[in-house]
Amino acid sequence: MQNLITKNRMAKPFLKWAGGKTQLIPQIENYLPVAIKEGKRITYIEPFIGSGAVFFWFIQKFNVKEAVISDLNTDLINVYETIKSIPEALITNLDAIESDYYALDGEEKKRHFFYNIRDLFNLKTGSKVISAAYFIFLNRTCFNGLYRVNSKNFFNVPFGKYARPKISDHINILAVSKLLQNVTILNGDYTETLKYADKNSFFYFDPPYKPISKTASFNAYAKGQFGDEEQFRLAAFTQLLTQQGHMWLLSNSDPKNINPLDVFFDDLYAKPANTIFRVGAKRRINANALKRGEIKEVLIMNY
Repeated sequence: MQNLITKNRMAKPFLKWAGGKTQLIPQIENYLPVAIKEGKRITYIEPFIGSGAVFFWFIQKFNVKEAVISDLNTDLINVYETIKSIPEALITNLDAIESDYYALDGEEKKRHFFYNIRDLFNLKTGSKVISAAYFIFLNRTCFNGLYRVNSKNFFNVPFGKYARPKISDHINILAVSKLLQNVTILNGDYTETLKYADKNSFFYFDPPYKPISKTASFNAYAKGQFGDEEQFRLAAFTQLLTQQGHMWLLSNSDPKNINPLDVFFDDLYAKPANTIFRVGAKRRINANALKRGEIKEVLIMNY
C-alpha cells in the first residue's frame, strides 16, 4: 500500500472537527516567532491535539523533526497510535465499513447502521484497531464532526445525514502514518508534555473553548467539562512555561463577541510577557446557517 503515497503527498487532518483551526492558520503564521519562520530548529508540542490542523500544517511547513502531541481523549489518541503503527489494518477495517455503509439503500438504513456502530463503539469490547475504525466512521458520518460525550463517557452525537461521506482515505492515512513515525504520542493531562520539552520547544495550545453563549457548549469533549477552573489551571501552566524559557501560543474564543465588557482572558493572561491579539474567524457549528458569520478569537502568546 505504501506505493499509494505520491512523493510530494502532504498529510492532512483525517478527522472533521468542530472548532478545528484550519481557517486560523494564516493568522497563526503571522504571529509566530520570527526565529521559527527563519528556520530555527524546534521541538513542536501540541497538548490538545484534536484533529491536528495546526500540527499537520506546522511540522510540514517548517520541516520539524521532533514533535510531541497529546490529548486527554483516550479514543482519539488510540486513532493516532493505530495510524502510526498499523495503518494497513485500519484501512482494511475502514474499507469494510465503508463498503457496507455505501451498500445501504436509503437514509433510514444508514441511520440504523450509524447508531449500531455508535453502540458498539461505546461498549469498548473490540480491538484497538476496530475502535479506531469506528471512531473515524462516526466522525465522518455524525452531525458536523462534533465529538461529545455524556457523563458516562459515551459518545452521543447524532447521525449526520450525509449522502456519501468519505470514510476510508487510503492515501491520506498512509501519509499521516509516515508523518507520525518520529512523533511522540501521549494520552493524558497536558501538563505531562513538559517532561518532553527542551530549550528549543514551542507549545501550541488549542484547549476546549470557553463557550461564548449559553447554548454554545461544545467542551464536553472528554468526560467532564473544561470550565473556568480548567482555564485558570492552563493559564498557570503557561506561566510556568514562560518561567522556564519556553515559547507558547494559545488560541481561544473571545467572550467579547457576546459582551464587549467581558475581559476574562485579558485578565487571566495579564502578565508582562504576554500579548493578546483578536483575529477574525468563521462560526461553523451553529445549526442555523444564518448564524455562522464571522466572530473574533483570541491569540495569546508570550513572545
